[in-house]
Amino acid sequence: MAKTPQDVAAQEKLAGLVLIGAAALALILANSPMAEAYEKLLKFKFGPEWPRFGVFSVEYWVVDGLMAVFFLLVGLEVKREWFEGRLSSPRERRLPIIAAIGGMAIPALVFVAVTGGDPASINGWAIPAATDIAFAIGVIAILGRYAPASIKLLLVTIAIVDDIGAVIIIALFYTADLNTYALGGALAVMGMMAVMAMYGVRRLLWYIIGFVVLWYLVLASGVHATIAGVMAALTIPLGSGEKKSPLRQLEHDIHPWVMFGIVPIFGFVAAGVALPDNIDALFQPLPLGIMLGLFVGKQIGVYGAIYGAVKMRLATRPRGTRWAQIYGAAMLCGIGFTMSLFIGGLAFPGQPELVDAAKIGTLAGSLLSALAGYAVLRFTPPLPSRSDDLERAGDLFGEDRE
Repeated sequence: MAKTPQDVAAQEKLAGLVLIGAAALALILANSPMAEAYEKLLKFKFGPEWPRFGVFSVEYWVVDGLMAVFFLLVGLEVKREWFEGRLSSPRERRLPIIAAIGGMAIPALVFVAVTGGDPASINGWAIPAATDIAFAIGVIAILGRYAPASIKLLLVTIAIVDDIGAVIIIALFYTADLNTYALGGALAVMGMMAVMAMYGVRRLLWYIIGFVVLWYLVLASGVHATIAGVMAALTIPLGSGEKKSPLRQLEHDIHPWVMFGIVPIFGFVAAGVALPDNIDALFQPLPLGIMLGLFVGKQIGVYGAIYGAVKMRLATRPRGTRWAQIYGAAMLCGIGFTMSLFIGGLAFPGQPELVDAAKIGTLAGSLLSALAGYAVLRFTPPLPSRSDDLERAGDLFGEDRE
């Protein structure tokens, strides 16, 4: 039975609440007498002994293993949207691409300006460039009728482009010394998977086996293992016009596991940071740069890019929206959470004090962005009935009029 829009909205709202709950539980544990037990849980090792890597800890399995499945889902969604969905034409791609570029560049510049280019923290420049779509859409779902459908579509399309940017950043800037043999093997496996798709292999089992092999080879190559998820997704056939699409089937199958399992588990693992006794710790350059990058940089970058693109007639404003609602959506783009925490862990390997400082800045900036974005959207009156046309037409972009 097909899901109604109300079912989807309820599921998104629940997924957002589960993620918030998991992160809150991690914060509580990390700042309670259970802190030592929480830390031991993360460091607990189990599973097979991998060549070169040994036995993985719980934290390693989540960050390098489960998050590869998260990126697999991201890759599947990006591929589907690019060829059949909201990014399938230059007209539909233009505004979210411009907005996402502004939303990645300005926060990074704010971070560099606040930290003064400090060599000890400069590697964290990409932390505030990320957007957590699960958290942002959870806020939108909680808002209900106060957030028009066009705002949700705008957020989703910006986040899709943002995810592409995050993957590129991770691959280019957060890669260890390369093992060219392993990387060559990974590219060969990806090529074999692409050939399977070209010659009509539609059984998902073969692609899943290929994904697991690809994951290990990418891990061994020095490129972050999660990139294997995107590489695998690019090879899985979309099957446009076919009765059964392998890509759509896999996306449908893993989506609830990712949103209600992997993402909250990562939130539980990544958000547990001991909060400082003195609030002055938040105003140290690293956490302050991240907080202001997310809260100030994102809204300036996203809103400024959209406003400029519309005024220069490079794109049209989303139908049925007020400028204030777009501003609220730009604020919600400052919810970095999952991706910011993830990049923060990559930025400072072997430096737990800097990772914790980055977590504090990420949590503060994300919380401010969520509360401010919610307030703006909640108290901005919607446009009259014409704004509902989007629901029927399924079109993101309309005329630039109030």
